[in-house]
Amino acid sequence: MTRVTRDFGDTMQRDAVPPVSADVIFPSSRFPHYKIGANNQIVEVKEDSTALTMKEVVARETAQLLEQQKRLSVRDLASKFEKGLAAAAKLSDEARLKDAASLEKHVLLKKLRDALEDLRGRVAGKNKDDVEEAIAMVEALAVQLSQREGELIQEKTEVKKLATFLKQASEDAKKLVEEERAYARAEIENARAAVQRVEEALQEYERMSGTSGKQDMEELMKEVQEARRIKMLHQPSKVMDMEHELQALRVQLAEKSKYSVQLQKELARKMGEETVSQLYELDGTEALGSFLQIQPCSLAAPELSECSIQWFRLACEGGKKEPISGATKPVYAPEPFDVGRVLQAEITYGDQTTSVTTASAIDPAAGLGNYVEALVRRHDIEFNVVVVQMNGTDHTSESIHVLHIGRMRMKLHKGKTSVAKEYYSASMQLCGVRGGGNAAAQAAFWQVKTGLSFVLAFETERERNAAIMLARRFAYDCNIMLAGPDDRAALGS
Repeated sequence: MTRVTRDFGDTMQRDAVPPVSADVIFPSSRFPHYKIGANNQIVEVKEDSTALTMKEVVARETAQLLEQQKRLSVRDLASKFEKGLAAAAKLSDEARLKDAASLEKHVLLKKLRDALEDLRGRVAGKNKDDVEEAIAMVEALAVQLSQREGELIQEKTEVKKLATFLKQASEDAKKLVEEERAYARAEIENARAAVQRVEEALQEYERMSGTSGKQDMEELMKEVQEARRIKMLHQPSKVMDMEHELQALRVQLAEKSKYSVQLQKELARKMGEETVSQLYELDGTEALGSFLQIQPCSLAAPELSECSIQWFRLACEGGKKEPISGATKPVYAPEPFDVGRVLQAEITYGDQTTSVTTASAIDPAAGLGNYVEALVRRHDIEFNVVVVQMNGTDHTSESIHVLHIGRMRMKLHKGKTSVAKEYYSASMQLCGVRGGGNAAAQAAFWQVKTGLSFVLAFETERERNAAIMLARRFAYDCNIMLAGPDDRAALGS
């Protein structure tokens, strides 16, 4: 028999178990305990049977996270996902360490098995049986280690999936936080806009309240003035008696003027002045606020519809004629620019031309100057008008508009809607309508600017003439000569 000495045992141990590198990392501070179970399988002894595996711990944490997801706020949810992502990274690092330890275990087991195989060839008898039993235990331990590696690989895959899920969940949480933040900002902006609208509404209400109060005060003043007027009518005074007398005198003067013109025409006919000019005559009062109409006074007179007509202004009888642009109708209503001038109309039929002339210069309207001066002292000067034409096209609507004449500009509006608004300029024109029927004395032509013009009908002839005089006066203060088309003379109030 071979005798095994102490020195040989020490040599065997040194040859069978080579030194291990100091860089090897073990998952625990001690080697695990094993025992031989049924069928000679090596079983690892677990000290604490209640300890959970890594897979169970991850599953439990994931379940708890999913249960708490509905109860958490957006910020807490993002924080939880960040913590879960950090835990997954930690688990991944631990799995990587376990892979390194598993690799070291395989190396150790291989070296141990090689040493035992070498030892089995050197010993015999009972020692050889012990070596073979140790080899069997090493092989069984290698098999269990391979199984354990498989489980670790599966756990590693699940950990990677969990890390990917947690990363995606973290990104979703971040997106949700950004969306909630954007929604909150939008809500804040909407709230600010709502507050601004409320402030604007309050300001508008205050402004409207002030305006309505002012209007109420003006209406009250008008009512007081009307009440005073009614009282004065019931209790006549000397001033009112004088006003009535002046009005009666104005009517009589107009009748006398018209009768004088008729007498002059009859006298001319009786004196035997048989000329072409006797074919027509002018009918109407030769004063501002009326209209003149060409009437045939002979059976030999051609129809006016077959003739061409042109009206002229003359500084005096027989003076230089200035054509009135656009005045080519049988009817012409004098405007403030015609006061103090003689009007003449030429009627052309074929080769024959005849003319009719006013007996004297156009007279001003009685009381119009005082009325204009009273309007100048007012703050707001407005007239109710109806738009008859717009840019040469008939206006179908007959709704009431308001023409505001200011010191710097003119404005036409309907309610709160502004139709036209323009400062006094060289392109603006304003004059009476040059033609039309018996309503021509109440209509005015207003060119706001190039490409925009209106024909406006006023309530009375007095308001039409007052509006023209006021606008020309304010325009003259702005160094603008406001006149009709092709009018060249300087204007005054």
